Amino acid sequence: MESNNDVIIVGGGIIGLACAHYLIKENVSVRIIEQDLIGSGASHGNCGLLYFSGVIPLCSPGVVRHEIYRTILGTSSLYIKPTLDIPLIAWLIKFAAHCNATHMNAASKAKNKILRYSLDLFETLFSKHAIECNFEKKGTLFLFKNKKYFEQYKSTNAFLENFGFGAKALDRDEALQLEPAITKDIAGAWYNEHDWHLRPEMLVDSWKKLLIKKGLIIEEKSKMIDFEIKQGKIRHVNTVTGQYKADAFILATGAWAPEIKKQLKLTLPIQPGKGYSITMERPDQSCKIPCYFYEKNIVATPWKTGYRLGGTMEFSGFTDVLNKKRLSRLVSGAKEYLNTPVGRPALEEWTGLRPMTYDDLPIIDRSPFQNNLFIATGHGMLGLTLATGTGKAISDMICNGNAQINLAPFSMDRF
Repeated sequence: MESNNDVIIVGGGIIGLACAHYLIKENVSVRIIEQDLIGSGASHGNCGLLYFSGVIPLCSPGVVRHEIYRTILGTSSLYIKPTLDIPLIAWLIKFAAHCNATHMNAASKAKNKILRYSLDLFETLFSKHAIECNFEKKGTLFLFKNKKYFEQYKSTNAFLENFGFGAKALDRDEALQLEPAITKDIAGAWYNEHDWHLRPEMLVDSWKKLLIKKGLIIEEKSKMIDFEIKQGKIRHVNTVTGQYKADAFILATGAWAPEIKKQLKLTLPIQPGKGYSITMERPDQSCKIPCYFYEKNIVATPWKTGYRLGGTMEFSGFTDVLNKKRLSRLVSGAKEYLNTPVGRPALEEWTGLRPMTYDDLPIIDRSPFQNNLFIATGHGMLGLTLATGTGKAISDMICNGNAQINLAPFSMDRF
């Protein structure tokens, strides 16, 4: 049985929901098609940071050398599975090639604009809608055990100050006064007041319910098979639950986008970057501010309703296998920075795949081959933070022909 909609969104993560939100505001009929459950991917178990100060791309000068050094010491959060996967090898080579000052400057300028755009849109979203998600504006506390790294962060902060996202340096005593839950042997901390946090799975659930009331149709457990394309235009999407027709389509499938790109002839150099988290009840002496453990690349996020440790970056393909060794590193790493790093009981052990591009910029564009297909993927570790900006930009492209911000840096033409 054929169903008709103005727009069909393939992918029910936070990006898909954000696209639906802004389209529905334009009185567009929207249907989301999701292969699993809404928000079951990377949108579910991330650390919930609205990381607006994250303007610096992962591919920055010195990153490769630094990670090789940490790998030798056994302290790196990065794991790359030994493989003959040619696309992954090519992706890693291109990532390394982008670790230069020229790219860092250009990427940071592009990210700054969409981060600020997203910040303003989140502000409006939460002021106009009662979305329950443990949302707080408490900043982020970057903790350092190594005095050298603490001092070196001055140059990073000077760069952030160029974009208005600078942090404040705290010595050990100042950091302990701000956050008593941290250990007394830290070298120092940098407090960035510009970041917010929330509980992501609660955001997904609450936002989904709000949008359903406004007319959103959702098809879960509806894995896509293929598109039907005629004369450069998508007519239908075929799924395991049926065929669906629309005037326009949005590809918001996150890390799974490369599985679809062959039929669409798209260049989507995305690799799945696996992350892990453990969700617990709040410890008795929980941190009150989200804490980033610099040497371990681990985040501890406290909420009114719980507590989560998360981090790591693993390139091991499309697998959802929980590596217990990687999970245990979250706990052992947190013990070096927090007095009570673990809450009881542990409620969930989780892993999910982030859509990583080698230049650490998202892909927000119209397909050059199918004029009614729009792409919204490749957000890396900033999918939650960039959701509103991406959703509004895609909605404006569909409804008005152009976005309100410059999307050229996020075009597929760069690949």
